[in-house]
Amino acid sequence: MRVLALDTTTAAGSVAIVDDEGVFIEEISDPARSHAERMPGDILHALDRVSVALDSIDLFAVAVGPGTFTGLRIGIATIQGLAFVNRKRIVPVSALTALAVAASHEEPAGRIVGAWMDAHRHDVFSALFRRTEASPFDPDGLIEMEGPAVGDPLTTLTRWEHAGHTPDVLVGDGAIMFAAGIPTEISTLGQLPLAAVIGRMALARARAGDTVDPAGVQPLYVRRPDAEIARDALQQGENVKPNAQSLKPKA
Repeated sequence: MRVLALDTTTAAGSVAIVDDEGVFIEEISDPARSHAERMPGDILHALDRVSVALDSIDLFAVAVGPGTFTGLRIGIATIQGLAFVNRKRIVPVSALTALAVAASHEEPAGRIVGAWMDAHRHDVFSALFRRTEASPFDPDGLIEMEGPAVGDPLTTLTRWEHAGHTPDVLVGDGAIMFAAGIPTEISTLGQLPLAAVIGRMALARARAGDTVDPAGVQPLYVRRPDAEIARDALQQGENVKPNAQSLKPKA
């Protein structure tokens, strides 16, 4: 089975083509250009580099969040369109889970891995996992100890520690951004490319029958977009005068 996977949860993002034998190609995109400017060109370029035809793709996979509002919409819509036209199924994948998988594939069973993505406003998107004996790419390779959340990094780490779940590893751009407040006994890794990981996770999930049709893909925002928050505040009669910038989804 051949999978085309896309991640647009960060400014750079990545695209990959994988199959049961391994990774054909994974390319990290140019963060200086918006996802709207790069899609679907990045996908077509990757296909062309390895001489793979779009109609030979058996399955599509996409990171559904959390991440930037605009990036998620563009990535999901792109994959939905390609899957719909080619009458294929999709595997939606949490970017936080993919980060933990990327960081834990060489870790022994029992290790605790936390994923932190920059959520702006001095917050991180977070999730916490424990490594099992299974391959991390398999659906049961990681046990979710805390699901996707958003909040202050110190508060998040303190909550985990009080629950007796201090991570052995923290991965993601949030882990690097707030590294000064992370105890030295916790290993930190930066943001890793996710498309190939997402593709390999999709293969395992597809074998278990865990796929959706294009209309079934739903974004994982975790935090509501700024535009919705500002709109609701106005509707509630608060004395809020958002400027044009505050009404724009964060790119």
